[in-house]
Amino acid sequence: MNSEIIVIGAGIIGISAALELRQRGFDVCVVDREGVAAEASQGNAGAFAFSDFEPLATPGIMLKAPKWLLDPTGPLSIPPAYATKIAPWMWRFAMASNKRQYDKAVSAHASLMALSREALKRQIEITNGADFILPKGELQLHESEAEYRAALRVWDARSAHGVTYTKLESPDAIAEVQPGLSPRFTHGVFTPDWLGVTDPKLWTEHLAKAFVNAGGRIERAEVRSVEHSSEGVSLTTSGEKLQAKQVVIASGAWSHFLTRTLGDRLPLETERGYNTTLPAGAFDLKTQITFSAHGFVASKIGEGIRVGGAVELGGLKLAPNYKRAEVLLDKAKQFMPALDTEGGKQWMGFRPSMPDSLPVIGTAPKAPNVHYAFGHGHLGLTQSAGTAELIADMVERKSSKISLEPFAPNRF
Repeated sequence: MNSEIIVIGAGIIGISAALELRQRGFDVCVVDREGVAAEASQGNAGAFAFSDFEPLATPGIMLKAPKWLLDPTGPLSIPPAYATKIAPWMWRFAMASNKRQYDKAVSAHASLMALSREALKRQIEITNGADFILPKGELQLHESEAEYRAALRVWDARSAHGVTYTKLESPDAIAEVQPGLSPRFTHGVFTPDWLGVTDPKLWTEHLAKAFVNAGGRIERAEVRSVEHSSEGVSLTTSGEKLQAKQVVIASGAWSHFLTRTLGDRLPLETERGYNTTLPAGAFDLKTQITFSAHGFVASKIGEGIRVGGAVELGGLKLAPNYKRAEVLLDKAKQFMPALDTEGGKQWMGFRPSMPDSLPVIGTAPKAPNVHYAFGHGHLGLTQSAGTAELIADMVERKSSKISLEPFAPNRF
């Protein structure tokens, strides 16, 4: 099969890139081993978190590292069986947590977020997708004034990038935004402009349908290697050999297996995220809630409630530890006493993560017709439309709308 462009990966990043490329007139085929939204894109919180500039690698975070191995159900953990394997990644993570690198990551995130916010508007318009978009708002909760004051430093930085928010400095003020919460939460910050989707899987499928309706193609195949030559790019799959003039690798947590076949060994790891989706009627949720000190959220998905988050740096092969999902649900019940926790469906997904929390968006150093778009961590949905436009500009050899230096494949 020959195509002008092949996009490897049918998650939210790959489908968004394919749609943008098709809108610009390219012959595009998406290839994925499982199909549309079969991995991380189906199980996230369904939020466009444009105000979340802060990387995972923050100054001082390494002081907490010893605790991670001792608390397998904490908000950020490393399974002991994976500690040795992830050590090189953790070293890079430590380097990225210094103040200078942190500030650079915040600035890079802010520029990508600003682009992605505007690109989402364009994406919604061209796909008639307004019915999938919800003005959710977001409420971040704190259990003490000290915790709240520390968080305000981050909000000051967000405000400098145009993020508007409201300070809530009493349980009564919090209850006006979201009734039914435990009075242990004494302070909060509400972001009214926070957007979400009715369901992230349905949104990705909607974009895929728009892509196909515009003449794009989606095929099931597992790509095992990528080979670049002066004549184009060839892909080895479990079946036929595929040929394309240009290729976009957007395979999420599996992307580094393909980049290695091009000689690029990128430090991509996996944030394993856990959640439980409860059926309709579980709780009258007015807005997305972030339990800041506990590392998880409660979000409305369809008519149900999804409780999940946290980070487990455990790779792709270890068996899921669903005790983590249970712990989050138990905490949610304490924090939202009226929450009905019966009838939930557990899930674990692989979120692709780089040590500096910035995605890889750029052209392969040794293969000018191969482009990388992966490593967005828990911000794939948020940054998908912006990433799509950057990749399309790259394919067209146009100047980028923002600096791509912070996202370069060879930055490590």
